[in-house]
Amino acid sequence: MLPDLTAASWRKSTYSGNGGDCIEVADGFPGAVPVRDSKNPQGGALIFPTDAFAAFVARVKAGDFGTV
Repeated sequence: MLPDLTAASWRKSTYSGNGGDCIEVADGFPGAVPVRDSKNPQGGALIFPTDAFAAFVARVKAGDFGTV
């Protein structure tokens, strides 16, 4: 079952800058990380398991995907 995101509190990373290419995440969903495009907040969200999203963030920080 997917979580109800209607009351989600979305936030951008402090690393996002002002270029417009940002994602937002919502906290407060145990075991899940909802992610959406900040340019299209009504366009829906992807929901990732917490451990998978943490692994992705760790690989981005490690530079495994090149310069982003």
